[in-house]
Amino acid sequence: MTAENFDRALQVFQQRTPFKIFTVELNTGQKFEIDSPFALVVRDGVAVFVAPGGIPILFDHDSVNRIVGDSANAVA
Repeated sequence: MTAENFDRALQVFQQRTPFKIFTVELNTGQKFEIDSPFALVVRDGVAVFVAPGGIPILFDHDSVNRIVGDSANAVA
């Protein structure tokens, strides 16, 4: 995924109204749910998600396998 597509895809999911939880799946198989639009910062192909408990998860456009908004909506 290019840095530009990564930024755009995350911003589209982040700005949905009403907000809906979405899942990021990394190339390693790790998955995490973005549960708040305010817990995610995206810039220049890099993102930081602050998970519940204040745990930061740093990921970039090269590490993402796909972003899933629901069972019928995935961005690879």
